[in-house]
Amino acid sequence: MISVQNLGLHHSGNYLFQNVNFTIKKDDKIGLVGKNGAGKSTLLKMITGEINFYEGSIVPEGNVTMGFLKQDLDFVKGRTVWDETMQAFEQINAMKNELDEVNHQLVTRTDYESQAYENIIHRMTELNDLLMHYDAYNLEGDVEKILLGLGFKADDFHKITDEFSGGWRMRIELAKLLLQKNDLMLLDEPTNHLDMESIIWLESFLKDYPGSIVLVSHDKQFMTSVCNRTFDINNKKVDDYKANYTKYLELSLERKEKQIQAKKNQDVEIKQMEDNINRFRASATKSSFAQSLIKKLDKLERIEVDTDDVSKFNIRFQPAVTPGKVVFEAKNLGKAYGKKQIFDGVDFFIERGQRIALLGQNGQGKTTLAKILSGEITDYSGEWNLGHNVNIGYFAQNQEEVLTPNKTVLEEAEDSATEETRPRVRDLLGSFLFQGDDVTKKTKVLSGGERNRLALCKLLLRPFNTLIMDEPTNHLDIQSKEIIKLALQKFEGTLIVISHDREFLQGLSDKIFEFRDGTMKEFLGDINDYLAFRQKESIREVSAEKSKLQEMRNEPVAEKVIEKPIEKKMVIVSKDQKNIQNKIKKVEEKISELELKIEDMEATFITENPSAETLETYNSRKADLDLALQEWEFLGTQLEG
Repeated sequence: MISVQNLGLHHSGNYLFQNVNFTIKKDDKIGLVGKNGAGKSTLLKMITGEINFYEGSIVPEGNVTMGFLKQDLDFVKGRTVWDETMQAFEQINAMKNELDEVNHQLVTRTDYESQAYENIIHRMTELNDLLMHYDAYNLEGDVEKILLGLGFKADDFHKITDEFSGGWRMRIELAKLLLQKNDLMLLDEPTNHLDMESIIWLESFLKDYPGSIVLVSHDKQFMTSVCNRTFDINNKKVDDYKANYTKYLELSLERKEKQIQAKKNQDVEIKQMEDNINRFRASATKSSFAQSLIKKLDKLERIEVDTDDVSKFNIRFQPAVTPGKVVFEAKNLGKAYGKKQIFDGVDFFIERGQRIALLGQNGQGKTTLAKILSGEITDYSGEWNLGHNVNIGYFAQNQEEVLTPNKTVLEEAEDSATEETRPRVRDLLGSFLFQGDDVTKKTKVLSGGERNRLALCKLLLRPFNTLIMDEPTNHLDIQSKEIIKLALQKFEGTLIVISHDREFLQGLSDKIFEFRDGTMKEFLGDINDYLAFRQKESIREVSAEKSKLQEMRNEPVAEKVIEKPIEKKMVIVSKDQKNIQNKIKKVEEKISELELKIEDMEATFITENPSAETLETYNSRKADLDLALQEWEFLGTQLEG
């Protein structure tokens, strides 16, 4: 599809890429990895032609259509979500408009015997054939499927796009790109504005996408699931691994070990050459030999080892005073912005040492609750109480509001340090990848990832026993995320974290607070347990939205019609069908019984702390419920068959 040969690009006086070669083939799903600034987004722009001042060549083979998810949106004001999404079919829309004009001419013209009239008839046939080829009269189903998958509700379809935030409008742009079905799709951080459910849906969609994909993402689980090939951008070149992200990590480790050994051998060779140069430089008979060694040394391509092992960073939060047993307790808590009620009637208590993830769709109240608990928001209904000796460290999602623009990185960190931690400031900044002259940068010139790293570093310079983290991994590369996760795993206090990154949350939480439809529910278990539960619920919710769309279009949902037996005509039900129906009835009774027992147990968890034995019974019943639901689905499929 696309051949890249001897690619090179100068950036700020140095090469960003040099002598890069690769080919993108049909059905390739390629993940681009590398540190921030390595050139991942730049490479995407070079492939699309947005950047064209480079060395070498990027040659499409044949008529390749490309789609690129851009970060700058240019929506026409006043369009609905549905109308804006339909702009994805620019070519089809143009053909439909032309067909309308052709039909109008056929009705109004009277020169039936002329060549011009015959040409119009031919054009009408041609346009109809093209529209049939593109399945132009069945596009609405695809639009509905993708908008629902990306988190929109049926009621949202006819709302004006101006009413939605930038994140939701970015979802519309992504929907348009997915609908275009280009030969090659280029995606730069497509999950940035998505909640966890939409990320999982997009992951499934891209796995089955019929074209090729080049993807930049810092979500390791997303990359592993979608990609079958990995490009590692480092040291001005692109290393091609015919493997998904997880397998790439194994192969990359083996390669780095060989690289380290090769560098050791080269260092010995360089040392020997330098010794010989110093020995023979002053000799009249061997000075020419010394000069040839100098030239050889200058031309030698030095082996660089890209070290990204985070285990060497001994990052720990400062020990703090031990708080009381209950850290937070809320009763009938609610928050509204104007007439819009974000959530209401929320009750919970959080005990010392608990690790809780706040999950749910965007706009449901996760950040709002984090701001209430951290003291950022004081206007709310209901009440909440802070426990004894609770000392909160808050990581805000919007770091522009936290850092002082004209301070340097070092000054910002030193202002957060205590007398005990001040001597460790430079070492800690180094652990967060601020090295050398980086510490003298003004915070106003930092990238999003650098801002996050600095804000996280500041949290480690003061003693906190409770951390509230709102999207701490935003804008971070994979290495930086691992550094943060390593520090949080060692944290011994209470942790409340908001994140859409599944891999990051694994091992960080033991309870889930789910925000949905203006309420909050508690879920005992880790992120994997929650996702298994949510997957089943999402299927039911999407089905309900589709039914609502049918009602909105005045299309009644098809109902099964059972004919009444008349005269000698009989409805015959086989013995096998009766057996399956009996089994379904028993399984449904079992499901109802298990759901009631689980609800009763969850009700007691609100007022009393469950014992280990009770939790074991609870999780066992949940597992039984999952099995019963699977059996019910299987029996239903058998009955339909």
